[in-house]
Amino acid sequence: MFSAWHEFKKGKKSKIDVATFDLNLENNIFRLHDQLVSGKWQPDPYTVFFVKDPKLRKIHKASVRDRVLYQAIHQSLYTLFNPLFIFDSYASRQLKGTHRGVIRLNKYIDKVSDNRRKVVYVLKCDIRKFFDSINRTILLNILEQKVLDSNLLELLEKIISSLKSEEDKGLPLGNVTSQLFSNIYLNELDQFIKHHLKAKYYVRYCDDFVIVNESLDFLNDCLFKIKNFCSERLLVDLHPNKIEIRKISSGIDFLGYVSLTHHRILRTRTKNRMLRRLLVIKQQYDRGEIDKLKLHQIVQSYFGLLKHCRSKKITKQIKDILGI
Repeated sequence: MFSAWHEFKKGKKSKIDVATFDLNLENNIFRLHDQLVSGKWQPDPYTVFFVKDPKLRKIHKASVRDRVLYQAIHQSLYTLFNPLFIFDSYASRQLKGTHRGVIRLNKYIDKVSDNRRKVVYVLKCDIRKFFDSINRTILLNILEQKVLDSNLLELLEKIISSLKSEEDKGLPLGNVTSQLFSNIYLNELDQFIKHHLKAKYYVRYCDDFVIVNESLDFLNDCLFKIKNFCSERLLVDLHPNKIEIRKISSGIDFLGYVSLTHHRILRTRTKNRMLRRLLVIKQQYDRGEIDKLKLHQIVQSYFGLLKHCRSKKITKQIKDILGI
């Protein structure tokens, strides 16, 4: 509703139009409130579309009414659960993100390797079809341990079950609540790795995670136990083609960057996608389809990405494309 308000404000509307919009917004919020109090609220059907980033993903977009509700629930649950998460969980959290996750990984590598003087290994894993595989019953059981309000639990069950599925699993990719639910679900894995396996140097972003250690035997033992924990306790599986144990000298591909012994570079796929996108953007600018401000914003966002790695060559390629 709030984004709709901003879209509405862009046009030249009369005071009567604005008042009508405000009244409709207020009425919709009161109607939602009444449905929640009476227990009659049911989620609207999702709008489904696909994005390629870079692999094809199926996105479920909730209605405006439901997005307002989901945002409010997210804020409430975030306050409750965020203090329970480990420090090194970096997805969908305030003051976290991919760049901080990569920086943390490199700090751990420096520490374990005595500033890159010793050989260290990194175990890197990925959970196969994570959002589609989340078991709803397990998720609700985890939520019940902290959420004591029965009405809220009933509401959470409706949200978790809002994506139609033949099996009792899967969350809609695109819901703000799904991002938080995924962290709550994988916090079980975080706690197991940190406190049971005693892996001190562990970083996770969504379903991608790494462990740094000087012992190859320790990492192999961790891998065996993590596989069992995921399949038996969380009913998810590690992606067999995305399990790696590598020396840092071989390069660690994590969160869009490849960390090497003395520096990091942008992942090749990310670099190529960026350059292709810039070619399209430049053509749109030349045709007058986007203005100079929009072009500047896009280019600066890419320069912001590149400042976290060695990027002299890529920066030159960008300038050549733009003719600057």
